[in-house]
Amino acid sequence: MMNFEFVFKKWVPLFVALIASAFTCNLAFAQAFPTKPVKIIVTAAPGGTTDIASRALSDILGKELGQSVIIENKAGGAGIIGIQALLAAPPDGYTMAMGNIGPNAINYSLYKNLPYKMDDMEPITIVIANPNVLVVNPDVPAKTVAELVALAKANPGKYSFASSGRGQSIHMSGELFRTQAGIDIIHVPYKGAGPALADLLAGQTNMMIDNLPSSMQYIKAGKLRALAVTSKTRVAELPDVPTMIQSGYPNFEVTAWFGLFVPAGTPKPVIDKLYVAVKKALETPEIKQRWKDLGGWAVGDTPANTKIFIAAEKKKWELVAQQAKIEAE
Repeated sequence: MMNFEFVFKKWVPLFVALIASAFTCNLAFAQAFPTKPVKIIVTAAPGGTTDIASRALSDILGKELGQSVIIENKAGGAGIIGIQALLAAPPDGYTMAMGNIGPNAINYSLYKNLPYKMDDMEPITIVIANPNVLVVNPDVPAKTVAELVALAKANPGKYSFASSGRGQSIHMSGELFRTQAGIDIIHVPYKGAGPALADLLAGQTNMMIDNLPSSMQYIKAGKLRALAVTSKTRVAELPDVPTMIQSGYPNFEVTAWFGLFVPAGTPKPVIDKLYVAVKKALETPEIKQRWKDLGGWAVGDTPANTKIFIAAEKKKWELVAQQAKIEAE
């Protein structure tokens, strides 16, 4: 018979020692981290909110971490290319990705063979949230949502809406508008909000329900006309622009969000250190004012709470995709 007392006395202390050693190594690594520049992979093209938020945050975050923060754009595939680049990196905290509501919540219901799952990455925190805004090229004669809907109904298939790619909140907001208004408008996807806005400004497309930060400068310059925002209440920076709810669509509320992620397996002490640094950066007057100017607000919740929030967002957008009858590809 096996001598359990012998096994216990011989092996249990060894296991305890191994666990303690691993914990000590992780703690020592976290205390030293970072010892070299940190990279943020932007899962979208330059010019969109994902990119704007990453670049605005990078300098201040670098000061908090004591290292440079490098920005690298990996656009395309509704954020999938950027997420794949993140997951190809070592789980050591030196590579983060600025994800968003698209690749990190909506994509799960729109792609049958998505090359990643929620458990493949860990959130640091949501850095900015904001409403979307329905904007039209000034050549479109509509001054209100009702006028735009009337134009679209009178000319089925004539008007088009741009998006930053299939599955992004910009696309899904357009689908919500199409479904709830009962209009026939054409979806034109791009590899990011920047290219989509360029064509909208040039009159190649007619409208877009963009993330407010990336459209704000064009609205203020008169290059785009804002018809409605997707928040529950009006935005202070655009007091004359009604909400979609006020425009006759009581169930039309969309909040886009953008957050930092690391590969699964990144040591918890490193995640915690990154979170503390990001949280401090979000609390600086510079970032608070920058986010306010963009019509957004900082979030900065803990990694654990952020994970719960994202799981709820995934379920929410599954329902939206079903209601809009968008089939998974």
